[in-house]
Amino acid sequence: MRVRKKRFKNKRAIRLFIKTFFISFSLMLLVVGLGVGWYAIDTIQPPDIPAIEVAGTRSLAALGGLRTLQGNELLDRDLPPHLMQFEERKPLFFTFLIFGLTEGLNANTIMVAAYNGETRQGYLISIPRDSRIDVQRNIRKLSGAYAVGRLGDRGHEGGTAQIKYEVSTLIGFRPDFYISVDYEAFISMVDAVGGVELYVPFHMRYDDPLQNLHINIPAGLQVLDGQDALRFSRYRMGNDRRQTISDYQRIEHQQQVLSAVAQELMTPASILRIPDFIDIFYDYVDSNLAIGELLWFANQARSIGSMDALHLYTLPMLGTSGAPSWYELPDEEGILELVNRTVNPLVRDITTDDLRIVR
Repeated sequence: MRVRKKRFKNKRAIRLFIKTFFISFSLMLLVVGLGVGWYAIDTIQPPDIPAIEVAGTRSLAALGGLRTLQGNELLDRDLPPHLMQFEERKPLFFTFLIFGLTEGLNANTIMVAAYNGETRQGYLISIPRDSRIDVQRNIRKLSGAYAVGRLGDRGHEGGTAQIKYEVSTLIGFRPDFYISVDYEAFISMVDAVGGVELYVPFHMRYDDPLQNLHINIPAGLQVLDGQDALRFSRYRMGNDRRQTISDYQRIEHQQQVLSAVAQELMTPASILRIPDFIDIFYDYVDSNLAIGELLWFANQARSIGSMDALHLYTLPMLGTSGAPSWYELPDEEGILELVNRTVNPLVRDITTDDLRIVR
């Protein structure tokens, strides 16, 4: 298999993109909390620490299938024999899966985050959507996990369980909480702040009838509404193939949109938009975090005050497999070092035995 090394350029842009995402999300949680007003912010207690699920060695056949804590069947025939067991974890250490869905239910944005309540440090790892996963389906990319999990009338719960599982094969544990955001949340958030002023570097033209995606954004400085801001963020290839940009240039565009939204959220006028933010959160953001838990984490983000407490990374990759599949190939050694230094919630180190990486 051909492996092409990738040079991770524009790291500053990637870090800023992730930072602004969390600024926007944290501010949104705060305004939702202030608007709902169900809890006094200084009396909110931290969430109960869930039992963490980590890799084990017993087979599914011996247990009649892999199950969640609630006893519901989790995954389908595509998953290899793999059982999650419960182990001792660090106190006040919480982990999160954050993913964004396309209309086709592919997970185009996938991140794992952790917050250490004792040291007040946050960690976030962006996982390439094309990461190769140890499953038996035809296309073995992480981006397809959610759609696969919805099969068989399992719906959103099954899709979320599947992506949590497949992420766990790369990092060695299942995240405690999840936050799922779709395109409508993005569009509505931009519209709620009155649009965003952006510089478009060239005339973006792209048509894909299969995705019902049509992009036609003139070059220059202009205010984009939610729909055009989403198109600007999604643009990768033009009808004229000479107007193709890299994934990292697309991240820069996403960063510009989120930076503009974050700036609007920081203005006093954002308080007037609290009802809109509440509607967006309840209509388009899906999470297993309760409102009190959301407010506790939002208050933690507010009290930290400095972005220096956030540490941002990309899951290490060896490179790409090349045509025809273009898988991103996980770097097991690099992953273990990074996970144990940042998001590992266990009192012990994650080891090779906890991962299911295709070698």
